[in-house]
Amino acid sequence: MSHMRESMEFDVVIVGAGPSGLSAACRLMQLASENAYELTVCVVEKGSEVGAHVLSGAVVEPRALEELFPDWQDRGAPLTVPVKEDQLFMLRNATKAIKLPNMLVPKTMHNQGNYVASVGNLSRWLAEQAEQLGVEIFPGFAAAEVLYREDGSVKGVATGDMGVAADGSQKDSYMPGMELHAKYTLFAEGCRGHLGKQLYQRFDLSKNADAQHYAIGIKELWDIDPTLHDPGRVIHGSGWPLDNDASGGFFLYHTDNNQVVVGLIVDLNYANPYLSPFDEFQRLKHHPVLKQYLTGGKRVAYGARAIAKGGLNALPEMTFPGGLLIGCEAGTLNFAKIKGTHTAMKSGMVAAETVFASLKEGDQGGQVLADFNVAFKGSWLYGELYQSRNFGPALHKFGTYLGGAFNVLDQNMLGGKLPVTLRDLKEDYAQMRPAAEFSPISYPKPDGVISFDKLSSVFLSNTNHEEDQLCHLTLKDPDIPLTVNLPVYAEPAQRYCPAGVYEVIEDSDGPRFQINGQNCVHCKTCDIKDPSQNIVWVSPEGGGGPNYPNM
Repeated sequence: MSHMRESMEFDVVIVGAGPSGLSAACRLMQLASENAYELTVCVVEKGSEVGAHVLSGAVVEPRALEELFPDWQDRGAPLTVPVKEDQLFMLRNATKAIKLPNMLVPKTMHNQGNYVASVGNLSRWLAEQAEQLGVEIFPGFAAAEVLYREDGSVKGVATGDMGVAADGSQKDSYMPGMELHAKYTLFAEGCRGHLGKQLYQRFDLSKNADAQHYAIGIKELWDIDPTLHDPGRVIHGSGWPLDNDASGGFFLYHTDNNQVVVGLIVDLNYANPYLSPFDEFQRLKHHPVLKQYLTGGKRVAYGARAIAKGGLNALPEMTFPGGLLIGCEAGTLNFAKIKGTHTAMKSGMVAAETVFASLKEGDQGGQVLADFNVAFKGSWLYGELYQSRNFGPALHKFGTYLGGAFNVLDQNMLGGKLPVTLRDLKEDYAQMRPAAEFSPISYPKPDGVISFDKLSSVFLSNTNHEEDQLCHLTLKDPDIPLTVNLPVYAEPAQRYCPAGVYEVIEDSDGPRFQINGQNCVHCKTCDIKDPSQNIVWVSPEGGGGPNYPNM
């Protein structure tokens, strides 16, 4: 088909309109205008609009934003709710909790000076700034393929064809994808981006890195009783219900407009195939620490997204011929702070500065921008990731309590300067154990008031895919779900997927594996956690997926 595709030329193409990609775009154009240099920058975004697929905690540290737009407040950036109080809880069981005194809270979890915000709305605002600076943004176009030059360097991306039916035939609405050629292409697809995954393999970018580690974050937005609302109150906690089966933690943040966001992060290195992060979250909300705010409230949005949390030790080589990986695509999130927005933005800004300096010298593209590594190592971003490099591995190695104690010592008393680096080399999917070693978990039935089922939840994510299209959840071997994953692991895709995409249906002639691709919220958990590594997530038609309002 490729001969039918039209192509467009840019200096820089950026894949993904999240905080990282948009910060890179803004910084490139700022530099161009300061240097009176003609620059063309294009951002492609698979969501139906900018922010449609952006989901995060989020307490945002404004450090990178201050550098990018010192006048961000005058420009109306949507950071309007300063954090005024931090609470940290250890849940002992379904009803009891211990509130930790401030001195026992790792310093990285103190949020003075930060803001409770919607990263989706922050991305929308960054997109406005980028467009004012002259960036072209194409939402509703999914980058489906990496394009290469004859010398093997990255030449750009092609967007997916539109209007292809499930059987592969062209519908009346068929439109071939576009080729976007660039001197440099920045990949900012977010955690476990599907093109990034191909680049990792092609250029062996992780050869000197520890295994990347992931978690799934599930989040809801609630309108709550105004008398219970306290803007700027930030609550974190761990313990029950994940005690024995998994590590992770919950958050509940009071935003503006009498709303709270509540969510659970479950590390994807768990062993028990019967665990369902979705059901753990629904059960968690009944704990008095959370329920006190939700009672009498109404759930208005739901979503889920994987998080890359391996930190410094798991960072790949971020440069390759013709481009860079930035933000959560590379894994720049600081797990000690559970924050990735300021780090993603900063990685995009450092990338922009490197790319611009090279283009200004007359670079025609396709090089390995080794200067990026020098600039990255010299930035506060690297310093911050270095300081917290042991945070995740400590929790994995020593467990929640001892690991937590290690982290208080390492972060609060020693400022991350312990002369040891803990390693965590085993891939998350490889930690799953056979179902025979566990008993099924019986989760309480949702009450429809505080807790809900998967389908009514997916409905609130406004997820929509063109019905008649190729399934974007592809199996390397279609038999594995029933021949391996079902007998050995009780097919865990039914439980780790937070959107009900995967089902094992008992027909008269035995079990059948069904993929409901139209439910997919693009969280990428299946691509990460399938114990057989048989599921490959590829981009559906542009504009498909969730449509998050302000997540």
